[in-house]
Amino acid sequence: MTVRLRGHHLLCLLTFRGAGYGAAFVANMRGIAERLSAGEAAVIVAGPDDVCAPRLDAEAKGLDEPHCRLPGIDWRDAKALQAASDLLGRPLGPGSVVAFGAEEAARLRDAFAAGTIRAACEGCEWAAFCTDIATSDFAGTLLAPCGP
Repeated sequence: MTVRLRGHHLLCLLTFRGAGYGAAFVANMRGIAERLSAGEAAVIVAGPDDVCAPRLDAEAKGLDEPHCRLPGIDWRDAKALQAASDLLGRPLGPGSVVAFGAEEAARLRDAFAAGTIRAACEGCEWAAFCTDIATSDFAGTLLAPCGP
């Protein structure tokens, strides 16, 4: 099986340490981080992805209004994918496959900490939280790079 990820969630996973929009969201994100850490690949998708699933379920039940489909989120995805593409030296877009190997994850985290791939984070409610995590050398994050 493959994890479906939208563009900006590539960045979110770098700093995920167990906080989120609610218990269902956190449990789901934790499972995704575990799957990717075990070597499962991610495929880039346009629009809502596997990370969004609990928020969309809550929306369907009338319990939550997720930001998954707001217009600015597509901009955030595009910015994140462009930055990651430039950094990794290959185009990333819907259908691209990404594995969080040790080298790729280290490059992404180094650039995230330096602020060079964070244009997509502009205006995000989690930006300061993620900055704190990056300045602590990503201590306690749940995505463990796999393989070489």
